[in-house]
Amino acid sequence: MDEALVSAVCEVAREAGRATLPFHGGAVSVERKGDDSPLTAADKASHALILDALRRLTPDIPVLSEESSEKEVAGRRSWSTFWLVDPLDGTKEFIKGSGEFTVNIALISGSGPVLGVVHVPVTGVTYWGRPGAGAFVARPGQAPEAIRTRPANLERLVIVASKDHAGPQVEALLKRLTTASTATLGSSLKFCLIAEGKADFYPRLQPTCEWDTGAAQCVLEAAGGAVTDLAGHRLVYNKEQILNPSFLAFGDSRPDWLALLEGR
Repeated sequence: MDEALVSAVCEVAREAGRATLPFHGGAVSVERKGDDSPLTAADKASHALILDALRRLTPDIPVLSEESSEKEVAGRRSWSTFWLVDPLDGTKEFIKGSGEFTVNIALISGSGPVLGVVHVPVTGVTYWGRPGAGAFVARPGQAPEAIRTRPANLERLVIVASKDHAGPQVEALLKRLTTASTATLGSSLKFCLIAEGKADFYPRLQPTCEWDTGAAQCVLEAAGGAVTDLAGHRLVYNKEQILNPSFLAFGDSRPDWLALLEGR
């Protein structure tokens, strides 16, 4: 994969982010999808832009988006390589008027992501990473900088959790670890916080789909971290079910994060 393609995909994510901003901060018209999750005009605008741009950029690589049809979702199992897109991750945060939503674009090859781009439209910050090439962040007006996870200090952990989907086991962990601090964030920003060495652990026991995690997992892995299921296996893609299992995301692989979560 050449740097020109990486740069082009980062720019696609930025353009999609700009397409969401006219809808942000005012009254938001919300539709409900079949699974009762929310859908806005911003989701649709970002989806259309990304779909068109990726088809022009790589016409031979199919695209699977959160807003793809059920037929396309079912047909993905025959693809060995494809783009995996969440055109607006954190729709609930978007509806609230929060800036904690992202545009996520991952390139999946086989069972894992080989490129991940996460763009934050409100701040203009872009994260990207790919295995063996490292992870980076670009802030508006600044040169890109390499990012790395940090060693975990179990006496001073920073644990990130979902604002809407922490769940009772994670809430119990946060109460138990009296020396830990917490950051509650929407969308894939939780992975990025760990990737840039500002947090340590993100346990997720509530449902997610592959497009929620692919891009940010790639950034975190490229920064030195990992995303595993509760058995310790890497979170994989193009599974029979588009839903992910419960997972643990972390920057330092030395602690037993599952034991910590379970209070053992």
